[in-house]
Formats: sequence, structure tokens, C-alpha cells
Amino acid sequence: MATAMQNPDFGPGSGAINEEKRRLTEFARAERERQKQALNLQRSNILSQKTSNPARRSALLAALEQIEGQIQAIN
Repeated sequence: MATAMQNPDFGPGSGAINEEKRRLTEFARAERERQKQALNLQRSNILSQKTSNPARRSALLAALEQIEGQIQAIN
């Protein structure tokens, strides 16, 4: 049977390390969610714009493709 000295998952300070890892993981997840939410807001804004100008429409489509690529990269 392993003792607390042989198993690094148990012992003094391991709770603090695990808690710190959990906190950092949660922070990174929350940051990704904020980024995704901001990108989706930008995407919605682009989709809501209506224009008859072909150059403007082309620019909007390019921006939309870029934002959707960033959303895919986050996922």
C-alpha cells in the first residue's frame, strides 16, 4: 500500500496545488467563454448589417469569415 510520502497526489500541500490548478483551469475556461461571446456579438452585428454596396458587402463577408474562423479556433 502506498503511503502519503510515496504518492504525490496525497500529502501536505497537495490540496493547495490541486485547488490552484482547478482555479487556473476555470479562469482559462471563463476567458474562452468571454472571447467566444464577444466574437458571437461581432458576428451578429455583421449579419444584421444590410448594404447594397458590393465593396462593403465583400468586406463584411471577409470579416464574417475571419470571426467564424476565430470561433472555430476557440472551440
